[in-house]
Amino acid sequence: MTRSPVPFNLLLAALAVACAALSLGIGPAHLGWGRSFAALVGAGDPIAQTIVWELRLPRALLALMVGAMLGGAGAALQGYLRNPLADPGVLGTSSTAALGAVIALYYGFAVSSPLAVPLFAIGGALVGLVPLLLLAARSEGPLALILAGVAIATAAGAGISLALNLAPNPFAAIEIMTWLMGSLADRSFLHVWLALPCIAVGLGLILLQGRALDALTLGEEGAIALGANLKRTRTCLLIATAVGVGGAVAVSGAIGFVGLVVPHLVRPLTDRRPSSLLIPSALGGAALLAAADALVRTVPTLEEPRLGVVTALIGVPIFLHQLIRARREW
Repeated sequence: MTRSPVPFNLLLAALAVACAALSLGIGPAHLGWGRSFAALVGAGDPIAQTIVWELRLPRALLALMVGAMLGGAGAALQGYLRNPLADPGVLGTSSTAALGAVIALYYGFAVSSPLAVPLFAIGGALVGLVPLLLLAARSEGPLALILAGVAIATAAGAGISLALNLAPNPFAAIEIMTWLMGSLADRSFLHVWLALPCIAVGLGLILLQGRALDALTLGEEGAIALGANLKRTRTCLLIATAVGVGGAVAVSGAIGFVGLVVPHLVRPLTDRRPSSLLIPSALGGAALLAAADALVRTVPTLEEPRLGVVTALIGVPIFLHQLIRARREW
């Protein structure tokens, strides 16, 4: 019997909202959750309202949006590539988006406008989509797509390393490295409105591919026999990943392990069909990143730890645990 996904999805949605709400009361300025909630509904003092509405609320919303995009993209790519190690980085999208941001930082465009870095990152993701489509255009299988993604990611990584090597001063290199480690600090509603359409398009296209991903569990020939258009599915997933993950990386920097780990966490609680994994992975990614972003603000350090570092520290033990459990089942 196929279990109903609605209760599980509602539970994950409630968990994500709770993690985001928790983060509203955490920060250098101690407000408490009561004062934060009062400021959120417009009943608090002006200082609390400014802190909640201009600093903490945009950050909480971005954590939910970015986590949902990374989790959903990871589940979709694992289903399409039939590879449990697939994540948004396997197609090189995260790397080309990061390269675009590094170009903005290296040449000083970030000084002229606070939106230069995210806009260049989105542009980098879209530019990286072109060779990916061309390199994998003549193949129905996932192998060519994986190899093309590895090639693009390697080239983008080389570009980032070259920028660090040729940085005109150590401060420029530090700025680039800081951005690459990922963070949601000092984000505003400008970043929310910039990332929202990209993430909405990306997640929307991913959710439309559920039936094709289910058909691919029977293999490519079986999927074609069931009427799946594999070229259209691949194109939609590539566009969704480039636009959605590019928009996410543009405002958060490089954040790893969310798209890899979250599908493995929620898969045992679903019926294991790729289509039934998409929404839970998006909600689980939102909850995980919101919780991680709240965690970085509780660490008693002089400078806030970078979000990408924290997600890696959380993700590695979880992934190793899942791997050990899978070996026992095998």
